[in-house]
Amino acid sequence: MAAPATEHVRNIVLVGQDGAGKTSLAEAMLYVSGKTPRMGTTHDGKSYLDYDAEEIKRKFTISTSIAPIPYKDFKINLLDTSGHPDFIGDTLATMQAAEMALFVVDAVAGPQVMTTKLWREAENMRLSRAVFINHIDRENANFDAAMATLHARFGSRLGAVTIPIGVDKDFKGVIDIIRMKARYFDGDGTAERIEDIPAEYADAAQNARDKLCDLVAEADDELMMKYLDGEEQLTQEELESLLDKAIAQELFIPVFVGSTIIKQGIQGLMEDICTYFPHPRSHGRFQMAGGDTIAIDETKRPAAFVFKTLSDPFVGRMSFLKVLAGILEPGMELINSRTGKKERLGHLYVMMGKEPTDVKSAKAGDIIVVPKLSETKSGDTLSQSGEISIDPLPLPTPQYPVAIEAVNKKDEDKLGTFLARMAEVDPTIRINRSEETHQTVVTTMGEAQVDMLLSRLKEQTGVEAKLVPVRVPYRETIRKTAEAQGRHKKQTGGAGQFGDCWLRLSPNPGAGYEFVDEIKGGAIPGGLIPAVDKGVQEAMAEGFLAGYPMVDIKVAVFDGSYHPVDSNEMAFKTAARIGFRAACEKANPVLLEPMANMSITVSEEYAGAVMGDISTRRGRIVGTDSNDAGETIIMVRAPYAEVLTYTKDLRSITRGSGSYTITVEGYEEAPHDVTKKMVDAYHAARAEGK
Repeated sequence: MAAPATEHVRNIVLVGQDGAGKTSLAEAMLYVSGKTPRMGTTHDGKSYLDYDAEEIKRKFTISTSIAPIPYKDFKINLLDTSGHPDFIGDTLATMQAAEMALFVVDAVAGPQVMTTKLWREAENMRLSRAVFINHIDRENANFDAAMATLHARFGSRLGAVTIPIGVDKDFKGVIDIIRMKARYFDGDGTAERIEDIPAEYADAAQNARDKLCDLVAEADDELMMKYLDGEEQLTQEELESLLDKAIAQELFIPVFVGSTIIKQGIQGLMEDICTYFPHPRSHGRFQMAGGDTIAIDETKRPAAFVFKTLSDPFVGRMSFLKVLAGILEPGMELINSRTGKKERLGHLYVMMGKEPTDVKSAKAGDIIVVPKLSETKSGDTLSQSGEISIDPLPLPTPQYPVAIEAVNKKDEDKLGTFLARMAEVDPTIRINRSEETHQTVVTTMGEAQVDMLLSRLKEQTGVEAKLVPVRVPYRETIRKTAEAQGRHKKQTGGAGQFGDCWLRLSPNPGAGYEFVDEIKGGAIPGGLIPAVDKGVQEAMAEGFLAGYPMVDIKVAVFDGSYHPVDSNEMAFKTAARIGFRAACEKANPVLLEPMANMSITVSEEYAGAVMGDISTRRGRIVGTDSNDAGETIIMVRAPYAEVLTYTKDLRSITRGSGSYTITVEGYEEAPHDVTKKMVDAYHAARAEGK
């Protein structure tokens, strides 16, 4: 395929709920266009686009695939994205590379949770939108009900450009409202049969046409005034001349209908994509860091934005680029604005699923894949000057932490290398090696993303890993003042060891650790006082109740004795540890649990259930508010251990519609039952030698 002109490129991102048929729509368009010899299907693992082993196993899209479709003189880049909430980061990053979001909605289920979430994101991006109502041939499909739900959910700017001829098992074809013709796709051929509208659908078609004209007329002020005054109806020429403008300006959101399985409504959709959907130059300018913008322009110096990075076990790193300016060619060197280093474009690929095809050039507006860019990652910008830097879309923050260990300890290095590579290509994966808990904690968007990581780890490296409970960073402190002696005496022939100190421990809320030297009269030589301080700090690091570090304690050494020969730093350090533990026993030691501040956003219908659930987790409702979408925002303070895996619980309560942010801030005294549980677990582990 030769590099198309910018005006002949259409970058369409397919979005919506899992199961609505996004991949099936892409496969149907590939087949109807003649790009593929058969209709790829996901249910039997023979999809051109869902080719990854995990996608075949799970039967849903995990990572964005590209379907470049030649249609007449145009190139349609279909970007097939995941509708699973765990992989929404990849979907959002892909949306930034498109000029149009085509929402695929099931005719029976209607728009669901992910559809609504992604619709709002598209609105925030000022991304033009369209809807394809799929599965109209299914039992209980209802086009009017689906349209009513779309209007209720997303507003009155949606208008049908095709309506079905029959529904359920009686579905035969679609009526093209723009051209006022009936379109039938016969069998497995690749051409539609176009006829006059059946008489029984004439009124429905005219009503849809009138609504279409009402919406599209707003794109031209002069025509709109005439239209409102009733002077004239929009002519066919006027309607067609305004459609692309109305769609690009988001004045009108076209709704298509069909069935991907029997390929009805597909060819007309492709014609309208090429005729009326915005091309890259009409979409507007990309926002650059610092406030400037850049327009898509093939006459300017080359520049490209990396919206996605893929780690292929055979090819290596694959960078998905949206060409912003100029013409890219193999061998070209561009500068990464983040690193300041040059990257050489060895090959340019057009990807069709997993199959790469070498191309000689790519013009502004097109989407291309470049392998083996050494230091470039998602969100980077490449240009000849290195001065162009696009602001990447802020992605959701992962909130689901799990601790991962290699089953075989000798594989820990391989595990670490793999996780680092995954985090590099997927910004919604965060890796943290905790020196305190000695765990590798991976924070993701949810369980499915974790399962996918473990499967790919074994598939790509042969390493097996397991999940273990995340160790929560508890702390310990004291609640009253206490004194105790620490005395260490050891005689083994020759020089012995002798250390003797009296310590006073006091609560020091919020002020951390403080050590005070109150020795008078040389009871302990000044040169040995630092050893007492060090011994106390070592004892605090070990904890007293359950092995967690102790905090907010003031320690004073106020008396003691020494031996001129046997006293040394080691002896006084040991004495201090003994004295500290003895004083702790009398100072009312307590366990402190880390606390989380949360902001939970849910629809009003789930607010009560969420509040009730939070109370079972010992959480407190700090306040409530509402946002512009009418959702309830619940501010919560809760023990972090109780909300560590709240992602899956909130999804269950709200059917996937809720969201939250969380920050760990401060400590509070743990209740008796929690303290007992932690102390018992600590002593049991010590008894086992752990």
